[in-house]
Amino acid sequence: MSLPETVILTEVGLRDGLQSVAELVPSEAKLDAIQKLVDAGLKQVQVTSFVHPKWVPQMADAEEVCAGLPETTEDVVFSGLVLNAKGVERASAAGLKRVDASISTSDTHSRKNANMGLDEALKHLKKMVALANDAGMEVRAGLQSVWGCVYDGYPPDERIVDMVSKVIDMGVIALSLADSTGMANPNSIKQLLEKTLPLCQDTPVVLHLHDTRGLGIANVVAAMEMGVNQFDTALGGLGGCPFIKGATGNIATEDTINLMNEMGIDTGVDLSKVAQTSKALQESVPESCFTGKLYKMEN
Repeated sequence: MSLPETVILTEVGLRDGLQSVAELVPSEAKLDAIQKLVDAGLKQVQVTSFVHPKWVPQMADAEEVCAGLPETTEDVVFSGLVLNAKGVERASAAGLKRVDASISTSDTHSRKNANMGLDEALKHLKKMVALANDAGMEVRAGLQSVWGCVYDGYPPDERIVDMVSKVIDMGVIALSLADSTGMANPNSIKQLLEKTLPLCQDTPVVLHLHDTRGLGIANVVAAMEMGVNQFDTALGGLGGCPFIKGATGNIATEDTINLMNEMGIDTGVDLSKVAQTSKALQESVPESCFTGKLYKMEN
């Protein structure tokens, strides 16, 4: 199968990567990392989440981080995660032009994470998209635990197909499909993408993969073989969901760039500069939180 000539990476380490880190990382350290990531060539950076600090203390400085974001060219996009209308309002007031909103495909996970069932979550997502659009913001909407959940097992394909169709109809700029628990494998990636990609038409699909079982990079290759060329990654392999037992790090930005470099696929991102950013974060983040394979080798 043909592979894409270029791949677009969205750096999520400063949000998804840090949300499970117990030690509070100073806003200055986050902003320094964001600047370094932009300097490395990343064009899309998820910088924070607008959630209640009681649940995710690490993101209590969302407004401060947004206020300190570096001035960049128009092709660099900063985004923030929102889970409800209040989050959308905060993101708009903070000056962001793009928000990421997502809901689970697992009823149990949805109730643990958002305190609502799947039908209610879909209605809630539609309201958030409308509210963000009215505020002049773009919305990337996503589905979580698409390839399996530690609570409910593997969701039926029919459910995923139905939810994908409904999200696309909301008019989002991109659809994110997340393997939140790292339960996917190359075959299941291809099988589900074969059913869902045709529904997306001109809407880009972004995969958010975790490396819980060591298959993250293999799943990237499988997705590229299906035509996907956008992925979420986290510097140093930071990450994991605090609301999902055993969900470990995201696929590492360094590992993913290395893969693309070896396969002759352009990312436009400097591997060494990203690795240096990960190393600099060691001053604020315990080394044990970094799970990237290439990162570990270089240290």
